[in-house]
Amino acid sequence: MSWLTRWQAWREQRLIAKHPIPDALWAATLARFPFLPADEPRLRSMCSLFLATREFHGVGELQVSDAMAVAVAAQACLPVLALGLGVYGRSRGIVMHAGEVVAPREDVDDFGVVHTWEEPLAGEAMPGGPVMLTWDAVDWNDDGGPVFNVVIHEFIHLIDLANGEADGIPPLPDADAMRRWHDGLTLAWDRFADRVAHREPSCIDDYGTRALDEFFAVASEAFFVDPRALRAEDPALYAQLAGFFRQDPAAHRP
Repeated sequence: MSWLTRWQAWREQRLIAKHPIPDALWAATLARFPFLPADEPRLRSMCSLFLATREFHGVGELQVSDAMAVAVAAQACLPVLALGLGVYGRSRGIVMHAGEVVAPREDVDDFGVVHTWEEPLAGEAMPGGPVMLTWDAVDWNDDGGPVFNVVIHEFIHLIDLANGEADGIPPLPDADAMRRWHDGLTLAWDRFADRVAHREPSCIDDYGTRALDEFFAVASEAFFVDPRALRAEDPALYAQLAGFFRQDPAAHRP
């Protein structure tokens, strides 16, 4: 282990020790989000490190409480338990709104015509910029339909953006690994689109039909929030995600 690696490990331990999460708050967070692995000690320490290295900003009259910050941190850390926070890149800001945000959009079609519209957002990840979240969406209760988790969704987009663009391909070691990932995810996307077209039930939100990067995000939501349902629905997709995240939540969580 090099001196730099040792120094980084020492610094991280110092930050974790300086930002402990109180037992009562941690217990309340686990109870509020039961898909979080209560028996995984790395999650709590990584949350402390996340909170020590991120800045939360409430918009308007929203005051970001400790409970809100820990709720976001725990869900953001879950996908990278084995990968480390570094995979999220340099993004450090988290901007929180109380409720839904309406964002102006603009596009130019092939004929040069400019189209403008407004898009309601529960969250958004921007390359090199902050992650925007709405507390209403973060605090949303599962209603038994397809999985919805805005925190996991937007932080998966950060992973996707780490290689320069939102294309559904996360950082991988070489071109061959990227090709295999793309081929496997595209096949899963086709299977999912077929389910949606035939109105078959799915644990994956049909928002994933929009593009491959959105499919990667919503499939990852299902992988972490309802892993057994995803494994039953599409074993090959589950195995692909398990290989990348280096986690097998369906095997280890009640």
